[in-house]
Amino acid sequence: MTLQQERVRTTPTPIGPRRGPRVVVALLALGVIGWSVVGTGIGLGSLIEGREGAVQIISGLFPPDLDADLLGRVVTAAVETVQISVAALVIGVLIGLPLAVLMAGNVQAPRWLSAGARTVATTLRSVHELLWALLFVATVGLGPAAGVYAIALHSAGVLAKLCSEQLEAVDPGPVEAMRLTGGSRTTTALLGIVPQARAVIASQILYQWECNIRSSVVIGFVGAGGIGQALGIALHLFRYQELATLMASVVILVIAVDRISKIFRGRLGAASERTGGGLPSAIRSLWRSPR
Repeated sequence: MTLQQERVRTTPTPIGPRRGPRVVVALLALGVIGWSVVGTGIGLGSLIEGREGAVQIISGLFPPDLDADLLGRVVTAAVETVQISVAALVIGVLIGLPLAVLMAGNVQAPRWLSAGARTVATTLRSVHELLWALLFVATVGLGPAAGVYAIALHSAGVLAKLCSEQLEAVDPGPVEAMRLTGGSRTTTALLGIVPQARAVIASQILYQWECNIRSSVVIGFVGAGGIGQALGIALHLFRYQELATLMASVVILVIAVDRISKIFRGRLGAASERTGGGLPSAIRSLWRSPR
C-alpha cells in the first residue's frame, strides 16, 4: 500500500457541514429581531392602548359618503392617478431600460460607463418617492406634475436594477455565438440579449405600473395630485365617511390595474413561448448547429 493510499484510508470522511457557524448566525438573527422589536415598541400592548382611537375612526367610516358630487370628484381624482402612473412609467422606462442595458454584465459595456449607470440607478431608487415628491413640489409646485417626476425617477432606478438582472440571466449560448461571428457589443445586446428577456422585462414594466398606482396614492398626501391628495384633505378635516369612499376607490382602482396587467402579462408570456424566447431565427439556428 502506497503512502497516498494510506492517507486516503486513514483520513476521516467529513460527516457534514459544521453546525457551529449556523448556530451563531441564527442566534445573531434572533438577537437582531428581538432588538428591533423592543426598540420599536411593537406588540399587543401598543395596539390595546390605541383601541379607542381605532374604534372611533372605524365607526366614522360607515356608512361611506355616496354623494353624487363627491363621486364625481373621486372619478376625476382616479383618472388623474392613472395619468400620473402611466406618465411616470413612460419616463421611468425611457431612463431605466438604457441604464439596465449598461449595467448588465453580459453586455460588457465599458467599465466606467457600467459603473456610472449603476451609480445613477442606485441613487434614483435609494430616494423614496415621497422624498422626491417633496423636492418636486417645492420645485414645480403642487399638482400631478410633481408626482409624475417623483415616481418616474424612483421607478427608473428600480427598473434598471431588476431588468439588468433579467438581462444577465438569459441563455449565454446565443450571446457567445453572436460574439464568435463578429457581432459588436451593441449588436449582441440588441439582438442576442434583449430579445431573450423582452417578455420578462415587459412583465416587470407592467408590475411597475401597479406599483406606480400605489405610489401615486402615497405621494398625493404631500400635494402631488391624484386620489392621495383627496385622501390627505379628507383625513386632515376628519371627514371619515368621505375617506371611506376614497379608500374604496383606491382598492377598486388597484384591483382593476392588477387584472389588466395580468391579462397583458399572460399574452406576453404566450407570445414568448411561441417565438422561442424572442430570438431571431438566424441566431437560434446558428446556436443549434453543430460546432
